[in-house]
Amino acid sequence: MTTHSYRLALRWTGNRGSGTADYRAYDRDHELSAPGKATIAGSSDPAFRGDGSRWNPEELLVASLSQCHLLWYLHLAATAGVVVTAYDDEPSGQMDEDGDLGGRFTEVVLRPRVQVLDQSMVATAQALHERVGEVCFVARSVAFPVRHEATTTV
Repeated sequence: MTTHSYRLALRWTGNRGSGTADYRAYDRDHELSAPGKATIAGSSDPAFRGDGSRWNPEELLVASLSQCHLLWYLHLAATAGVVVTAYDDEPSGQMDEDGDLGGRFTEVVLRPRVQVLDQSMVATAQALHERVGEVCFVARSVAFPVRHEATTTV
């Protein structure tokens, strides 16, 4: 077995001067960084007093699942002889809050739209989406369903 480690830096930037003296006294703004990479400006969801112009953890989770699916899909397509010429996705996730200020994701739906080179590749291209769920590291790590509503065109 091979082990991979991922190290990041997270810095809270939302101190308005009085720290967390009150629930409304601070911003949820933060920055996520790693050497050699662009900084990601983060916050909480606007429903939780966050800045809607910044990425929130829930969006990043959905984005991570979509990215993982894309990257594994392209790999599987290449090894199966399916020539993908375009790929885009409009994923969505649903999170339900419970009564104790917590919550959890109940599902993420990926909607990849794939274009392939030739009509003879469509059936295989479509079937590869199910295989991705078996190998995508992120999808295999979450405790909720990740569904696919994929379309394939030539």
